[in-house]
Amino acid sequence: MSGNVLPTLVEVEAARSRIAGSALRTPLVRLNADVAGGPEIYLKLENLQPIGSFKIRGATNALARLSREALKRGVLTASAGNMAQGVAFAARRLGVQCTVVTPDTAPATKLAAVERLGGRIIKVSFDRWWQTFQERTYPGVEGTFIHAFDDLDVMAGNGTIGVEIVEDLPEVDAVVVPWGGGGLACGIAATLHALRPNCRVWAAEVASAAPLSPSWAAGEPRTVEYLASFVDGIGSRTVFPQMLARARSVLDGVLVATVDEVGAALRLLAERNRVIAEGAGACALACALTGAAGRGRIACIVSGGNIDATKLGAILTAAN
Repeated sequence: MSGNVLPTLVEVEAARSRIAGSALRTPLVRLNADVAGGPEIYLKLENLQPIGSFKIRGATNALARLSREALKRGVLTASAGNMAQGVAFAARRLGVQCTVVTPDTAPATKLAAVERLGGRIIKVSFDRWWQTFQERTYPGVEGTFIHAFDDLDVMAGNGTIGVEIVEDLPEVDAVVVPWGGGGLACGIAATLHALRPNCRVWAAEVASAAPLSPSWAAGEPRTVEYLASFVDGIGSRTVFPQMLARARSVLDGVLVATVDEVGAALRLLAERNRVIAEGAGACALACALTGAAGRGRIACIVSGGNIDATKLGAILTAAN
């Protein structure tokens, strides 16, 4: 897939129609906390989706675009948990086999959810998992590969979030989006460029695994050290060249939060808005709270809420 190809607004609107029976139109709510510097922060609650993550949007749209012949062969994806659930959810509704290649660091909570949805799991090392993203196949597994981020249909599904934000907050000044592989950020940014060109869109990374920031500065992919943390839904060692090209064409920049800042944002979401977010889901808010996203009306994507209860409890009590 060529690097600068992004979904059009027509494709995003078509995706919206396809996923309407599966994905929720999630609420956009005001953060119940005053922030120094005066930005009005809003939360796009994708953690309320049936699978607890925005991934249901792109996965449902991608599978809806497959032919009957392709569906008969089943589907395959690579995911640390949330895209796996999205593909498994959509596959179950269509009555087709779903296989998921996961890294051995994937959270047990997310893997259990995949199995509940009927997905078959193949657990591999982190490096072999990343290789699956690059090769878009896995030995011995038949089926159409659904890429978690480098896929126009997936990005178009993700872009429906941008449509909803503009409908609910027409004067939005900035949107902060967690960066995992880039499919969410690029899909939303492409949509906002069409609907509200003056709106800034920032990618949000966690410092323990933030390859986009140095890659953005260098203008080419860079490799960083990956440190596992509770922020498991985003972060990697490098970026796909084509995703970096897309990002540089539609994003305004990259913001990076520390693991501690993400933990504080997760606690704030729970205490003030009664929102349960996973680490990736709190990362955009963590970046916005630093003031780096600017002032005005800022929408933060709470991308998911799939976090182990024990892990959540430890984070919520960490500051006490």
